[in-house]
Amino acid sequence: MPELDIDIGKKLRSLRKSKHMSIEKLAEKASLSAGLISQIERNLNSPTVSTLYKIAGALGTHIGYFFDDNRQGVVVKKNERRVIKLPMSNLTYEMLSPDMDRKMEFLLVRLKPGECDNKEQISHEGEECGIVLEGCMLVKWGDMEYTLEEGDSIYFDSDVPHRYFNVGGIECVSIWAMTPPSF
Repeated sequence: MPELDIDIGKKLRSLRKSKHMSIEKLAEKASLSAGLISQIERNLNSPTVSTLYKIAGALGTHIGYFFDDNRQGVVVKKNERRVIKLPMSNLTYEMLSPDMDRKMEFLLVRLKPGECDNKEQISHEGEECGIVLEGCMLVKWGDMEYTLEEGDSIYFDSDVPHRYFNVGGIECVSIWAMTPPSF
């Protein structure tokens, strides 16, 4: 499967400049330091998932903007799925949707044993649902925790901070649908 060869820094700089926004203003809107934004733009620092969510929100887009390669279509062949591995993350996302410009997003997510999707809980607009195909996952949703085993599914509002952990001894494989797309 082709892994996306992306330049997050270049896309960030291009979008920021198209919105006539200074690094300082973006940093303020995203609650991040101007130095971090500058380092990301120059590819000297790899953003975490939560950092990308903050930046995307401050720029009025979704994090998928940084990964979209403008593919179109209705069918995604198994060997042609786009694979996204975020810097500073232990997740592998396989895009089951043909592109990132739809009303719903469909992902296959792989998480190694003992790993989590993000260092902190994140929230975003919308709803999501997932099913565990292999392994065992703990979903922290607000103050609640749910353990999902093979065949178990979950549905929740994404505006409540959430996070995923692989609490099993094997890779956890799950499928997720989100609306609107948050990637």
